[in-house]
Amino acid sequence: MLKKQQKKQKISIIAGAGLCAFLAGGMLAAPQIGKNFGNWLRPSGSQQVRITEASIAKSNVLPLVMQSPQERAAKLEAIAKGPSSDDRNRARYLLASDLIEAKDGKRALELLDGLENDYELLAPYVLLRQAQAYDILKESGKASDRRQKVIRDYGNYPAAAKALYLIGAPEYQNKAIAEFPSNPLTWEIIRQRLQEDPTQSRLRVILARYAYDQPGIMRTLDLLSTDPTLKPEDFEVLATAYWENKEFGKASLAYAKAPRTPRNLYRYARGLQLTSQNEQAASVYRMLAKAFPDEPETATAFLRLTELTANRKDAIPLLDQIVSKFPEQAGAALEKKSQILEKEGDKKGAEAALQQLITKFNNTEEAAEYRWEIASKKAKAKNYKEALAWAEPIPKNNPTSILSPRAGFWVGKWAEKLGKKQEAQQTYKFVVSEFPYSYYAWRSASTLGLNVGTFNTVRNLSPEIIPLLRPLPPAGSDTFKELYLLGQERDSWLQWQTEFTNKMQASVGEQFTEGLLRLAKGDNLTGIAQISKLEDRELPQDKADYQALSKQLNYWQARYPFPYFNEIKKWSADRKVNPLLVTALMRQESKFERKIKSVVGATGLMQIMPATAKWIAPQIKLDKFDLENPDHNIKMGTWYLDHTHDQYKGNSMLAIASYNAGPGNVSKWLQSLPKDDPDDFVEAIPFDETKNYVRQVFGNYWNYLRLYNPEVSKIVAQYSKEHPQMPQTAEASQTSKK
Repeated sequence: MLKKQQKKQKISIIAGAGLCAFLAGGMLAAPQIGKNFGNWLRPSGSQQVRITEASIAKSNVLPLVMQSPQERAAKLEAIAKGPSSDDRNRARYLLASDLIEAKDGKRALELLDGLENDYELLAPYVLLRQAQAYDILKESGKASDRRQKVIRDYGNYPAAAKALYLIGAPEYQNKAIAEFPSNPLTWEIIRQRLQEDPTQSRLRVILARYAYDQPGIMRTLDLLSTDPTLKPEDFEVLATAYWENKEFGKASLAYAKAPRTPRNLYRYARGLQLTSQNEQAASVYRMLAKAFPDEPETATAFLRLTELTANRKDAIPLLDQIVSKFPEQAGAALEKKSQILEKEGDKKGAEAALQQLITKFNNTEEAAEYRWEIASKKAKAKNYKEALAWAEPIPKNNPTSILSPRAGFWVGKWAEKLGKKQEAQQTYKFVVSEFPYSYYAWRSASTLGLNVGTFNTVRNLSPEIIPLLRPLPPAGSDTFKELYLLGQERDSWLQWQTEFTNKMQASVGEQFTEGLLRLAKGDNLTGIAQISKLEDRELPQDKADYQALSKQLNYWQARYPFPYFNEIKKWSADRKVNPLLVTALMRQESKFERKIKSVVGATGLMQIMPATAKWIAPQIKLDKFDLENPDHNIKMGTWYLDHTHDQYKGNSMLAIASYNAGPGNVSKWLQSLPKDDPDDFVEAIPFDETKNYVRQVFGNYWNYLRLYNPEVSKIVAQYSKEHPQMPQTAEASQTSKK
């Protein structure tokens, strides 16, 4: 950010060392995909208990994972010398891993000696660590023996894959390709073989299925698309890979040759439509409707057909079919029907469609949007009575709508303007209870007078922050979970990728677990995106699974991770700026990707323009700087945030708005926008980007506060326990009957 008045749009710059360097670095361990998943959860005969939240809470080792090797060494040594226990095994393994990273193979081997017998859950990984230690000591024969033992004794376990890769003989590579196709090291073997012999199409199909989200995959997909030997099921893999990479035209061509399923036909048609082949698209949509008349994709196809219908009135029968047959899509159909009738001059018909929307289908997103549109117009005209009446049903009828917390908060504000103090207070409590994740929960909590900060006081708060342990992933084997909880990033990633063969149609639990792994290995942008996108799931079971997951603290902690904690804490204290406000801004600016760049050149965690950095550097006595260096970037960013606050007498809302839109625009808004109420000011900001930015940054701040500050966590939990109800006013009751 920090770009004066230049408007910024972000683009992600993929950074970091090569995939293989991360995965094979340090000669660590790997995975394989057995035919029976249960067979490789743990070695046969193991008596170790399954990993649960309760067993994690009892561990003295797992909290040490968040510390540096230097900080935890003495504590691990003490536990490693203690009586036999799961924690003793963990301490020996973790301490040995730290020593291997420090190239101390001798001491590592002492800790690992016989550990494969005691620590059965990670037995093959212990052997691979021993091999690694022998490599450090230049004893290649013993290192090879350990890897051979993994293949011999644990050949059906995921850990065998890395041994196969590291040994590297052709017969071992063949086994890796046949049995571990989803393992990233297998992909490296495949890429090498394709360089030697580009005609091996079956190898490209494997990459298309399992490595479709990897850098450089498009060349593989394009070469595969011209292969005359592909079968229909191969084209489905190819098409899905293209689709996931947003190459919709190429995906459409491949879906045309894939098996005829509702999803495949819809994407075939949609790809044609997105590439302006409208006549062909309409034909395929009709084909879908005829072949699969009762499938959800047919309802969406009907909606798409209305976009392609030349005579808008011809679209009405299609929309009526949706309303009568597909209630999940009825809201969208009625909204579109109203728009068509309005354009045709049929105002009564348009009003009838909207009335049907807010009565029969009042729980749809479209009904919420319509109600909010009317409520906003009424409020703008200062008709708060009717604004309240139109908005009040939204949180009750549409609790999962993005509009619900917003509507709830403004119902409280409008109730206050009408002198309904008690109802307003009850509504604010309801918003905190029911929508604790939202910006409007913070505004409600602040209005209630809770110790959460206001726009004028947030900057100076210094809340207690307690970083939490890694969450227990909902998917994957116990071996994977143990590796993940121990902070073994390379091995847990390889183990998970080997197990995660359903990537193209992942369950909610699998996608969440994938997001956790992305965060663990520092791919914060992708990790946060994968976790956040779970709320967009459309299938009923997926929606239910997401709702269940979203009630868990682990989900929100993953959605609002806390990397660079030490640097944030250090420089926030130096500038006397609330560290959670800094974290909130950083999440919004970069999603914690240290090498990200915007199209105008803003760089790094806090998105600092190079010219701004040159201006800041001498003022903080920083002779040389690297904006991709987290310490430098946060030092500069916190200084600028402090400077911006000084410009606006400590008002954080204005400071954050200026960070996005520049001080010139904020100066204009202070002359023209309402200043008596900060919430009215935010709503009146004329730049949608900046208005959303302010709400998102403070929504981030609130989430970090409720997730990592014990005092506020307790308050929110108490509100949820009390579960205050939203009051029903006479005005809302009358409006709902209209």
